[in-house]
Amino acid sequence: MDGIRQQSSSPWLVFSLIFLVTLANYHLYIGFALKPYMMLSIAYILVSLGAFRFYRLQLFEVAMLLFYLLYVSTGIFALYPASSIRIMIGIIIYISCYFVMKSILVNTERRIIHKSLTYTGILFNLASLFLYFLGLQKVGFVTSGDRVYHFGLMLDSNYPRLIGLLQDPNFFVFYNTIFFAYFLTNSKSWLNKFGLLCTITTNLLTFSRGGLLVMACLLIIYLLLNNPLRQLKTILGLGGALVVAMYVSVVYLKLDVLGVLGSRIEDFSQDGGSGRLELWGRAWGYFLEHPVTGLGAYNFADYNDLDFNDDMTVHNTFLDILADSGAIGIFGYLLFLGLLLFQLIQFKMYKREPYLFLTFIGMTLQMGFLTVIINDMFFLYIAILSAYLYKYQSNEEASLSEEYHFGKEKGEAV
Repeated sequence: MDGIRQQSSSPWLVFSLIFLVTLANYHLYIGFALKPYMMLSIAYILVSLGAFRFYRLQLFEVAMLLFYLLYVSTGIFALYPASSIRIMIGIIIYISCYFVMKSILVNTERRIIHKSLTYTGILFNLASLFLYFLGLQKVGFVTSGDRVYHFGLMLDSNYPRLIGLLQDPNFFVFYNTIFFAYFLTNSKSWLNKFGLLCTITTNLLTFSRGGLLVMACLLIIYLLLNNPLRQLKTILGLGGALVVAMYVSVVYLKLDVLGVLGSRIEDFSQDGGSGRLELWGRAWGYFLEHPVTGLGAYNFADYNDLDFNDDMTVHNTFLDILADSGAIGIFGYLLFLGLLLFQLIQFKMYKREPYLFLTFIGMTLQMGFLTVIINDMFFLYIAILSAYLYKYQSNEEASLSEEYHFGKEKGEAV
């Protein structure tokens, strides 16, 4: 199937795919969340069945499938099999949509992917800022309240946190990571500069301590990869963007961003990272009780509710997998991430497409604060990466084939 040539994917199709992934919050519940990009995937298969291709798997994709197989298999030992069955069905749906995304993106030119990321990133962030502003207006710019939601605003312990088009400020930063990394590494055009300003502003307004720390780490890594002295213009531009973002927040949104951020950092010693430290301790305890197979796929929340009357997730992907599927599951997951990083370095993506390298680092770091065993944006990211790698491999194979035939013809001529 790899050798079959097909027509390039429509720019509108690619833009729609990426944008609809950011609208995961606006889903139709039919026993499971049927999300907009899933509907697009179904429509694509029904309308363009002949255009779908199952391309050969990358090493990290093989490891990814192995991980999910190992993870769901631990459901055999689960005290709550219904939860394990539910996550298994979810994984099947997500993986199916993933291969549709990959099929679309493999047949997409690099410039179209870049344009789609530009327009989607700007639209996603502007829409989120607009909804956040509507939320502030709704509460009359009075930000007292806890777990109160209005449009794109969440009042969290009296903090006015941006959720935009999503449901959670921390996940907002996670979704925004690919746009931040893309705009940062492709900031020559004014449109991308504006996009970078938007992503910095929205990320700041989430007041996500972990998310903002990760963004700072990505900036440092980017500067180190590209010689800090040569990036003086970028540093000055980022400084200017930060000043503008602060000005907009203070003057138009009436928010003391620095004051709120300072309070959030001070609160960390009191709230234990919003209760995360306590949840992490429970997850580690469950792992020690069930070190090989864990509690069973997707069973942590049920056990947590039973033992502590609290149905929250671990808020740490690695500890969640460790508690749910033990050594078996975490081995598969670390193998998957390790091979993904290996192929990023093998194909020098830090030079070819640095935004994909930075996005991997950013998303992986944020997995320490979030549970993302299956996630729409993460699957979109690896679909984009897999599409790039497939093209690079095909070009290298074609080049080697040409060299071989040229050498053979030359030898015959002699």
